[in-house]
Amino acid sequence: MVYMPVGVSSYLHDGTTALVRRTITKEDVSHSLTPTKEQKYILIAICAYALGILVLWNVPYVNIILLPFKLVTVALHEFSHAAAGLCTGAKIKSITIDPDEGGQTLMSGGKWCCVMPAGYLGSSLLGAVMVFAGFNVLASKIVSVIIGVCLLVTLYWAKNWLTRVVTVLFVGLIVGLWFTPHGVGLRYVVLFMGVMSSLYCLWDIVDDTICRKPHRLQAKIMDSTDILNDQLLEPGVIEQIKLGNWSSGITNKL
Repeated sequence: MVYMPVGVSSYLHDGTTALVRRTITKEDVSHSLTPTKEQKYILIAICAYALGILVLWNVPYVNIILLPFKLVTVALHEFSHAAAGLCTGAKIKSITIDPDEGGQTLMSGGKWCCVMPAGYLGSSLLGAVMVFAGFNVLASKIVSVIIGVCLLVTLYWAKNWLTRVVTVLFVGLIVGLWFTPHGVGLRYVVLFMGVMSSLYCLWDIVDDTICRKPHRLQAKIMDSTDILNDQLLEPGVIEQIKLGNWSSGITNKL
């Protein structure tokens, strides 16, 4: 029998335990990074949603299927403008949505540098949160409440019938889906809206700059004109807006 000093024996024991712990930790990490069967279904659904929205967005006549969801996305986009304006001291006068998928937010005051990019940034952030919540039913329910509150605030500022109808119907849809078995219906609708809102920025910019769709350009012209006429701008802002619109080929409308 070989005897070892107590210190050496203790050191070897600790080293072996640490080695086992490292092995277990690596296995845990590998296991945690492997999607479950349910998560794989969600990832497949996200890819299918993105592909389906991309096709429907660009196919004439068929794209009418997406119209209600586009209008809700526009409402969230305009809400983001209004929220940024409110946070920077602006007074919100109205939010309107038109059938051509355009939107307007009228306000007085606020910081232009915060208000202008808030629409796309807000849409992307809300979309990311909805996609993240789509992996869990409870999280989807919580996020659906947040989205419902955003739409109700939009309804408060709404000044035309289309904005009111869109917000009321979608809030009603959210409430109705709460009562589907295990909240599955709510979960997949929240996931769909999340994918659409996340990609809205990209597809909207493509429509405005590359495709140059006439009604989309007109919506942008109206939005820029309202801001120029109604918002208190800092020096140099008008030139920046004109430069930005010139890049889209619409400077002559300002």
